[in-house]
Amino acid sequence: MRNKNFFTFLVLFMSLSLLLIGCSNNTSTNNNETDKSKEGSDASQEVVKKEGKDITIAVADNFISMDPHDTNDTLSYSAQKTMLEGLVGFDKEMNVIPVLAEEYTANEDATEFTFKLREGIVFHDGEPFNAEAVKANVDRLADPANNLKRHSLFAIVKETQVVDDYTVKVVLSEPFGAMINNFAHPAAMMLSPKALETYGKDVSQHPVGTGQYVFEDWKPGDHLKVKKNESYWNGAPNADSITFKPTPENGARVAMLQTGEADFIYPVPSEQASSINGKDGVMVENSPSIIVRYMAMNTLKKPFDDKRVRQAINYAVNKEAFVKVVMNGYSSVLDSIIAPNTQFYSKQTPYEFNLEKAKELLKEAGYENGFEATVWGSNNSSSIKGMEFMQQQLAQIGIKLEVVPMEAGTMSEKIWSVENPEDAELELYYGGWSPSTGDADWGIRPLLGGKDAFPPKSYNTAYYNSEEANNLIAEALSTADPDKRKASYEKVQKLLWDEAPWTFLSVDDTMAGKKNYLEGIYLLPDGSLSIENLEIKQK
Repeated sequence: MRNKNFFTFLVLFMSLSLLLIGCSNNTSTNNNETDKSKEGSDASQEVVKKEGKDITIAVADNFISMDPHDTNDTLSYSAQKTMLEGLVGFDKEMNVIPVLAEEYTANEDATEFTFKLREGIVFHDGEPFNAEAVKANVDRLADPANNLKRHSLFAIVKETQVVDDYTVKVVLSEPFGAMINNFAHPAAMMLSPKALETYGKDVSQHPVGTGQYVFEDWKPGDHLKVKKNESYWNGAPNADSITFKPTPENGARVAMLQTGEADFIYPVPSEQASSINGKDGVMVENSPSIIVRYMAMNTLKKPFDDKRVRQAINYAVNKEAFVKVVMNGYSSVLDSIIAPNTQFYSKQTPYEFNLEKAKELLKEAGYENGFEATVWGSNNSSSIKGMEFMQQQLAQIGIKLEVVPMEAGTMSEKIWSVENPEDAELELYYGGWSPSTGDADWGIRPLLGGKDAFPPKSYNTAYYNSEEANNLIAEALSTADPDKRKASYEKVQKLLWDEAPWTFLSVDDTMAGKKNYLEGIYLLPDGSLSIENLEIKQK
């Protein structure tokens, strides 16, 4: 079966809901304010002048790693994607498209995926991109001994076969119809085998790929810079260089865009979106995402081991107020474990804001007078605002929250590096998740899929483990039949909603700001950055 037919058969059912997302708007829009789209349109301001072709992008947090196989944050992937590429990838509607592979096929059982590679491509270090290079990367991901953060996406790989120099076959241990989406995930981007051999684990500081830009230098906390790949296989990019500047403080990030110190920023703080859009050559773009925002509760610790306490917290938080106060209307209330535009989403009945119900449940659980707890989260302005909102809301039912913001390195050590669940100090975690495969599997299994998903293996910060939920997740993974997968995911979403291992908050909008001389740069629905078609309009 040729690539086009296979894609149509296998991915069409994955894409139907994602197609509803649409492209980023060229104006700032707000789901709760119908006239926002008229503010600051591009027609109302002239294109401002850009000197040179060096681009600066200000982001909210520090990068953690430049090794795609060992990365657990979407932000780091955004920088990696300027330098690295996968066999396939996503377009702006999250449809799977060929990249380093010009076509791909699958057998009827969805246990064998064969990729025909583009010829004549070389890594930045001069090494050839071929079937052996693909095998080196896939085998690295599939080997549990490597302890890579993205191993779970490829744990199902049984064998990688080199058919010829430019054909590679990946054999799975069992059917998995959504596997092509796993290959499109940034985790499957290709690193030079020579770099893997030379640097070992230190390849995270020395990325060598096939992409539009070549790694230049990285000073954590200050900047990461890439420069134009003049010999890029699909034509040299438009920009000479791209410099990423971590800027956690919202006001500073916005000021950089307004003054021209930055050409593109994300996220734009929702409270400032309307005020900056259409001024100083700034355009704000927002669109529905597949990013869910939640507060995980460590179900191994008291009092969060009691479902009544977890449900009480859900009843005590006004989700509509969260959308308005914390997100300034640039989000929607979360009504399942996954966002509506994720494949196999099943809507649940939201927990209404009901303080009396919350107090009643706490009393039943033996916490009539409340309790004290600590919530951890990132140290950027938006996360702090969200945690402080939770602090205020839960105070209404006697729960006293201590807010502890953390920078990325500290969070990695305190949350993601804990080997023994009993050693985890985490009580509550305020964060978000983007299922970057666009599939329900990656929106549920890494976060709530039992002991196999506990840190450091994966991202189950609720330390939630339910045999029933685990069986339903396994059932959904055991077939390529979309109807059977849908039925299993409907059941597990209903179960998890009732179990409430999270406080369910919202679905983010993607929020980015740019100077109006930039085109072809945008955020995908998973929140990652796309620069493949970046153009600089110059007078």
